[in-house]
Amino acid sequence: MVIKYLLKFFLVLFFFVYHNHSKADFFKDITFQIENNDFRLSYGISVTDVNQDNKYEFVVTGFGFSNLALTYQNGKIVNINKNEIFDDAKRKTIGVAACDIDQDGFEEIYFLNTDTYSGEKKYSDRLIDNNSDSFVDLFEKEINKKNLNLTAGRSVVCVDRNGNGKYGIYVANYGGPTRFYELRTGQILDLAEQLKINKITGGRAVVAGNILSGKMDIFAANERGKNFLYYNSDGYFQDIAEDYKVDDQYENGRGTTLTDIFYRGRLDIVTSNWNGYHRAFVLKDNKFKDIATPTYNIPTRIRTVISADFDNDGYDEIFMNNIGEPNKLFKIKENGFFEEINIKNAYEANGLGTGAAVADIDDDGILELLIAHGESGMQPLTMYKADIKKDFKYLRIKPLNKFGAPARGATVILKSNLRNHAKTIDAGSGYLCQMEPVAHYGIRDGEKNISIKIIWTNGFTETLNINELNKTIEVTQK
Repeated sequence: MVIKYLLKFFLVLFFFVYHNHSKADFFKDITFQIENNDFRLSYGISVTDVNQDNKYEFVVTGFGFSNLALTYQNGKIVNINKNEIFDDAKRKTIGVAACDIDQDGFEEIYFLNTDTYSGEKKYSDRLIDNNSDSFVDLFEKEINKKNLNLTAGRSVVCVDRNGNGKYGIYVANYGGPTRFYELRTGQILDLAEQLKINKITGGRAVVAGNILSGKMDIFAANERGKNFLYYNSDGYFQDIAEDYKVDDQYENGRGTTLTDIFYRGRLDIVTSNWNGYHRAFVLKDNKFKDIATPTYNIPTRIRTVISADFDNDGYDEIFMNNIGEPNKLFKIKENGFFEEINIKNAYEANGLGTGAAVADIDDDGILELLIAHGESGMQPLTMYKADIKKDFKYLRIKPLNKFGAPARGATVILKSNLRNHAKTIDAGSGYLCQMEPVAHYGIRDGEKNISIKIIWTNGFTETLNINELNKTIEVTQK
């Protein structure tokens, strides 16, 4: 036992030392900024404003370890949480997402706990609300105990199904019915059966956004069963995955995100499969077609998938976080071509990647990439950002709904002389994770005549001309 433990320790130590001494390339390693970065088991990561100071924090789940709220202070990434309910080190948290369920303008945080692989579990999930500078778990209220989620789950996503700023939370369970929680007159209710989405499957990844209906649709990538694509019709849902050729029933879904592969102003579905072919589903002739290139779709032990413009060149990259094998990075070029980028930093050949998220946590116009590790061995967090050598321009659009909360699920489209580029305000994606609720664009060389179109969660649109770059623009729904 001692020899086995020492072997594991040195393997993890090798991983940590190796990535810190890698030569600079696309990414630079900024893990040193994370204070008290201990070896731990971590899974999902979300980005939200934990302490209501109008700055975003990384919320990192702990699997038998503390949940963290990491913020940027004086060149360091520090944990600002001191609340025992939020910390929750005795439970095994795996998925996380944040959204405003009570229309107070601030986001609540859903922590999905999983103490068993499938079926019934011991500890319920938590739904954390910030109440008078303290956190409370809404599921601990007596009125809500009969609706606890006691089924093993994986990912969670926020859905404004009626487009009125009233978010519900879809919980992708494994070996038990899907949940869909909404707050009504102070009570948390599971509406999944009423909405006819209470299916039992091997739930894995789930995303929600403006996919087909013009409002918030839901795509769920499942294991040992067909994927779901729920079309939103007046707040109710119809599964059309098979009709639109995204059911992928012989694969096992993992990291999934929405991105604009052709830079044509609409969202496509990028979804990956565990040791299976990775997909890039693009809508064509009322069907989705997988256009993933042979170098991109090679099977891996995939976990999180992120689409973001890391280097601010105006083209999105796809970061593929694998567990127990190297990570990969691709740039989405014109005409949907995936160009692989060789990386050294963030390669993590011995990394046990379980979750990842992006945010401009230090407000310098370049996205930070935070990676969590765990499952089969304890490893610290790692953090990277693009090593940009030249001057760059960027634009960040932060849509807020009529309650002043992040308009998760809204679509932002940048229009210019060179592209129509759609991005979603992330409601939950990647697998277990959730990105910052901001549309981040690098600006291309020669790009001009820039305007922004926002499609709100109710389908209404708003357009504004952009006269100034290198800033974050808040847009509040009228």
